[in-house]
Amino acid sequence: MALQTIDNLARQLRAREVTSAQLVDACLHAIDTRNPQLNAFILVCADAARRQAAEADRELNAGVDRGPLHGIPVSLKDIFDLQGTVTTAASRVRDGIVASQDAPVVERLRRAGAVIIGKTNLHEFALGTTNEDSAFGPARNPFDAERSPGGSSGGSAVSVATGMAIATLGTDTGGSIRIPAAACGIVGLKPGYDELPSDGVVPLSRTVDHVGPLTASVTDAWHMLHALRERAPIKPLTPAPVESLRLGVPRAYFCDLLDDDVRRAFEKALGALTRRGASIVDVAIPHAALIAPVYLHIVFGDAAAYHAPALESMADRYTTNVRLRLEMARYVTAEDYVRALEGRRTLRQEVDAAMTGLDALMLPTLPIVAPSIGEGLVSLGGRMEPVRNVMLRLTQLFNITGHPAISLPMDASPSGLPTGLQLAGAMGQTDNLLHIARGIELALAS
Repeated sequence: MALQTIDNLARQLRAREVTSAQLVDACLHAIDTRNPQLNAFILVCADAARRQAAEADRELNAGVDRGPLHGIPVSLKDIFDLQGTVTTAASRVRDGIVASQDAPVVERLRRAGAVIIGKTNLHEFALGTTNEDSAFGPARNPFDAERSPGGSSGGSAVSVATGMAIATLGTDTGGSIRIPAAACGIVGLKPGYDELPSDGVVPLSRTVDHVGPLTASVTDAWHMLHALRERAPIKPLTPAPVESLRLGVPRAYFCDLLDDDVRRAFEKALGALTRRGASIVDVAIPHAALIAPVYLHIVFGDAAAYHAPALESMADRYTTNVRLRLEMARYVTAEDYVRALEGRRTLRQEVDAAMTGLDALMLPTLPIVAPSIGEGLVSLGGRMEPVRNVMLRLTQLFNITGHPAISLPMDASPSGLPTGLQLAGAMGQTDNLLHIARGIELALAS
């Protein structure tokens, strides 16, 4: 799918080749055409978006330029507060809870001139990887409507992949930006932990949640990130020279269970970068086997505490699978939680050590292509594995440790389903990671 980018549209807006009103109308037409099948949106803000677009056009005509996002239609995962609307988190538990003000990151998008087109579907309370447990029904993959778009930010990814929005804002607790980006063939950026404010965002795990963009390109992710930070970049985004890159591949654990199509695409990407002069070395995360239990006990402990009142008073309003997981979460003990925090420190040190002398770590984003909706198990490595566990397997480490990570499209599978390449950068070096990702994006496209 050929996608419009912020970068190109920003130039066209300033050259008066297109107006924000026209961009909004195009997105609304795409929503009218494709949303009935794909179920990406929970709320479409058509009238408000048209008013915002008209104001954006007036400002640009008057010489007021708020930056690259000025006049660009953007969607929001329906986990962010948008003043005057219900923040549903895709759950009937939150019926009638109207936001009194915008979340800070939404305010920042508005100040950057972005036009809010609507709020997108997600896995209920962001507690899932497939987007099928939603009070509003499952969002569907634009490449195959019988398949998942990934989750939890599935509707967000679909909105960008289909032109229903030019960019979108999601959250990532175990991979919820990167997983749907990989499943839908776009770019998903999880900045470093606490790099963007999470106030006004319905939490899953305050200690692991990350806010970030899903976009059509790395350059667009750069524009979104700096608008969300509300400060201009110190230098422009330039592609890192691939021939100078030193990349580490953690093969043990991370490449043990890969679908054949994903493995083929990953090895092809490695080959392409090697031919361009990149240095690629194997690295290890010695305690990788701890990732799943550490993640589970931290996230479940945090989620159980947040959801305890609703589970006591309105458990029947949750979707069945999410309610059952939250009921299980209540059995995490204080000892489990503290032990998991110790495990987090160990894993963070090991990721730091693996990156020593390297520019980034590189691995697939998803071990499989997008699974069919309702598929509970998948065959990998000669055995059946739970789909949810498999989808989280390669992303959740960097939520635990807080390192920035990004997913880029790799070659599609023979059946045309997207695959994703994941890069993780050093702590506090999100901008540098984007320079690296841009260089790799260009190399893989050539």
